[in-house]
Amino acid sequence: MLKSNFSGDKVEAGCDEVGRGCLAGPVVAAAVILPINYSHGLMMDSKQLSKAKRELIKKDILKDALAYAIAEVGHEEVDQINVLQASIVGMHRALDQLKVRPELILVDGNKFNPYGKTPHHCIIKGDGKYMSIAAASILAKTYRDDLMEKLSISHPGYGWETNVGYPTKQHRAAIKNLGITPYHRKSFRLLPDQLELFR
Repeated sequence: MLKSNFSGDKVEAGCDEVGRGCLAGPVVAAAVILPINYSHGLMMDSKQLSKAKRELIKKDILKDALAYAIAEVGHEEVDQINVLQASIVGMHRALDQLKVRPELILVDGNKFNPYGKTPHHCIIKGDGKYMSIAAASILAKTYRDDLMEKLSISHPGYGWETNVGYPTKQHRAAIKNLGITPYHRKSFRLLPDQLELFR
């Protein structure tokens, strides 16, 4: 069972991102503030849930959260600032949009840049420990999966409707056979012979 609160009495925003390891598409981050004693029997790290369960829990998050926000950092910006910084920028952008100001920020992972004067805690595998971080991971993943599925319609053959941009065999084979799309991250190792893609 995930914990509903880290501090006990503060308004906490959980933050997480998805898409760091993808070859194409944006990094997407989310921030979620849940009621202090919130409970949800199905809530867990988005990677451990089926698509159907993620969609089901997402509806509850949108209904029950005190505040939530989702932000993108596009593939071109990922190339410019690197994917770690893109993850942090995305979380900051999501926090900027919250209609409730958090007193504490819980971040999945071990890297974060200070967000104004609001204290934060980095928690490794936090999406498997705290409700608010798990909720952020679910919102970010469902948003990004939907986005990549839509992009797969205009860019068929790469399997984005199922691999959502991650480096599967199908995705790499399509890059080799079809070339890259405008949504591929040029700073990533798309193929061993990557340089040939840009000649």
